[in-house]
Amino acid sequence: MPNKIHDVAVVGFGPVGQLLAILLGRQGHDVLVLERWPEPYPKPRAVHFDHEIGRIFQAAGVAEQVMAITDPVPDFYEWRNRAGESLLRIDWSGTGESGWPTANFFSQPDLERVLAEVAEGISSVTVLRGHEVIDHAEHGEHVEITAGSADGERVFAARWVIGADGANSFVRRAMGVPITDLGFFFDWLIVDTLPHDDLRWSPMNWQLCDPVRPTTIVSGGPGRRRWEFMRLPTETVADLNTTETAWRLLEPWGRTPANTGIERHTVYTFQARCVDTWRAGRLLLAGDAAHLMPPFAGQGMCSGLRDALNLSWKLNLVLHNIADPALLDTYSTERSAHVRHAIEMSIALGEVICVLDEHVAAQRDLRMIAGDADPARVLPAGAPPVLGHGVLHREPDGTLAPGVGQLVPQHRISQGHAIGLLDDIAGSGFKILTDGPVADIVLTDDQWAFLDEIEATVLQLSTDGRYGTFADLDNAYLPWLREHHAVAAILRPDFYLYASAPTPPALGDLIDELRAHLRPAYRTTAPVTGALAELLHPSPTESR
Repeated sequence: MPNKIHDVAVVGFGPVGQLLAILLGRQGHDVLVLERWPEPYPKPRAVHFDHEIGRIFQAAGVAEQVMAITDPVPDFYEWRNRAGESLLRIDWSGTGESGWPTANFFSQPDLERVLAEVAEGISSVTVLRGHEVIDHAEHGEHVEITAGSADGERVFAARWVIGADGANSFVRRAMGVPITDLGFFFDWLIVDTLPHDDLRWSPMNWQLCDPVRPTTIVSGGPGRRRWEFMRLPTETVADLNTTETAWRLLEPWGRTPANTGIERHTVYTFQARCVDTWRAGRLLLAGDAAHLMPPFAGQGMCSGLRDALNLSWKLNLVLHNIADPALLDTYSTERSAHVRHAIEMSIALGEVICVLDEHVAAQRDLRMIAGDADPARVLPAGAPPVLGHGVLHREPDGTLAPGVGQLVPQHRISQGHAIGLLDDIAGSGFKILTDGPVADIVLTDDQWAFLDEIEATVLQLSTDGRYGTFADLDNAYLPWLREHHAVAAILRPDFYLYASAPTPPALGDLIDELRAHLRPAYRTTAPVTGALAELLHPSPTESR
C-alpha cells in the first residue's frame, strides 16, 4: 500500500491531461500525472481551437501564454471545387461569442510546452514522465495503479483516476466499456511544413473538393503550413507515406525543398468512435480515450478540453465534499451526447468532402454553388449542440427551455474601475446574472450560504453600474435576459446555461434545485411543486 493517496491521478500528459492538472491543481487538489513517454513528442498534431476553447484557456489562467503561440484567423474558411468556384465560405474573422477570436491555429508542441510549464509550476501537481501505467486495483475509497519506468515498477494510489491517455487508452481497457464505431474510415496523408518564404496565404485555410484528390490546406500555427491529401483507392498506405510522395504532392502548390522544409509526414486513418460510458467506479475517461472523430470540423482536441472543464468542476465539488460522487455520472451523460453531436457533424462534413466520383462531385458542386456557398443553405442541417441529461433544469414536461444546456456568450462587464470580460471579473465558478437587484429581494440566508459554499458569484446587472451593480458594458446580457423572458440566469462553471428564472421567486426555487442536483439527498423544508418536486420525490414508477 503506498504511503500517500493522491486526490486525482491523471494518466496521460497531452493537452487534455495538462489542462486537467492545471484546473484541479489550481483548485488546491493533490494531482499526480503519469505519462508513459519520457520526453514530449516534438512533432505537430492538433492545429486548431475555437473561441470556446480560448475561453477555457482563459479560465485556466493561461490566456496570455496561449495567445503568444497562436495565429488567430483573419479571414474566412472556404471550400472550392477544381475550377476554383466557392462551394462554402464561413467567416472565421473577428471575435467569437466567447470573447475570443473565432478560430485559432497553433502547433501542438508549442501548446504542450506552455501547458506543461504551468502545470509543473503548481505546487500540488506532480508530473512523472516515463511512467507507463500497466495495472490497477480498486480498493473502496481509492485506486492503486502500477506504473513501469526505467527504474522498475512503482505503485501509486489516488481517490480518482482519469484516463487522458489517448486512443489506445489503458484506463479505457481497464474499465471494460464498449466502443461504438460509427463507420467512417478514410486514410489521409498529413504533411506539416515549415515554409522558408513569407508567402501570404489567402484564405489562410481552405479545402479543395476535387474528386481527383480531395486536399486540405491550412495553417499549422505561426510560421507553419499543413497539407492533407486523401488516399486514393489505387494507392496503399505504404505508397502514400513516403517523403518522395509528400514532395510530389506538394510540388503543384509551389512547395519544393528550395522554399520549404517538411517537419513531418504521416498517414492518419480518419475515423469516428466513442464510448457510451465515461465512468466506471473511480475510473473516468477524457479526450481521445473516450472519443475519436474526423478532423473536418476541427473539434477533436476541442472536445477533449471541454471534457476536462466539465469533469474538473464536478470533481472539485466531490473532492471538497460539497457534491455527491453520483454527480460524476452526469459527466458521462452530458459529454457523451455533446461529443456525439460533434462527431456526427464531422462525419457529415467528411461525406461532402471525401467524394471521388466525378458525377457525384459535379452534383454536389451545382447544389452548393446554387446555395451561394452559404453555410446555412449548403451544409447538412443539424440540431444545435446541447449537453445531454445532467445538471440542467428541465421543465415540468421534461424538456429544456430555450438556451438551457447551451453555451452562454462572454461579454464585457465592469464593477467600479474593474473592466473586463465576464469570467475575468466574476471568476470561473457558478455565476448568477440578474436584471437588477433580484437576488437581494428573494434569496434566503440558507440559499446565500449554499451559493457561498459553491463559490458562486451573483452579478446584479444594470446599464450603468450604479448602486453597486455590474455594468453591462456591451449592452448584451440585459437584452439577452429579456429576450429569454428572464429576470435571472444561472451559468455553470463550464459556461453552459443551467436555467433562467422567469420571476424573482423562481430564482430561489432554481437554486434549491441546483443544490438537489449536486446533493441528491438534499431536501428543502418548504413545500415544493412542479419539476423540483418531481426531481426531489420521483414517482414510484420512475424511481424503479
